[in-house]
Amino acid sequence: MKMTEETHKNAETSEITMEDVQNLIKKKDEIEEQIKAYYDVLEDQGVGVADPLVDAEGYPRADVNLYQIRTARHSISCLQNDHKAIMEEIEEALHKLHAREKAKREEDEAGAREEAMEHQDTLPLPFARVDAVTQGSPASGAGLRVGDEVIEFGSVNTGNFQNLQNIASVVQHSEGKPLRVTVIRDGQKAQMSLTPQRWSGRGLLGCNIVPIQR
Repeated sequence: MKMTEETHKNAETSEITMEDVQNLIKKKDEIEEQIKAYYDVLEDQGVGVADPLVDAEGYPRADVNLYQIRTARHSISCLQNDHKAIMEEIEEALHKLHAREKAKREEDEAGAREEAMEHQDTLPLPFARVDAVTQGSPASGAGLRVGDEVIEFGSVNTGNFQNLQNIASVVQHSEGKPLRVTVIRDGQKAQMSLTPQRWSGRGLLGCNIVPIQR
């Protein structure tokens, strides 16, 4: 008895798996087969689960196997109780399984959100945005795109940016020299090397940068 209690306790504390549910369903199917087999016995005898087993005068019927019928009826009654119990067990196991899967999914989603927020917190605030890039220009060749949010343009960064004249000054003093430009694109940092130089279009970059108002 002690061993059974311990086993039951372990079953309760251990996590329900899909395999456990499948085993319970297998047991349920076996019980249903046994119930059907006992109903077949009653059918062979020509009686149901509630037909009287005595004749009109109150004597045990001689035309049927009373022992077989009583055994089958008793077994059906016991098995139906077992069936009801295992159905409840399956329902509870499925409930636990779904609840755990839901909790895990929510935990994963919360973790992903937290990670995204942490990542967002580590990115500096952009001070300017690219709102135009001309095809074939130095900016286009460097990989700059419309919508890129600038957090570093040569020596200009979020901390020391005051106005667009800061960027214009860096560009004028860096003709023919590569500048490190860092932008935020789709929530990620992107870094590129941009060399201000003469080209077929206007200016030394071929892009338009506007300040981000705070």
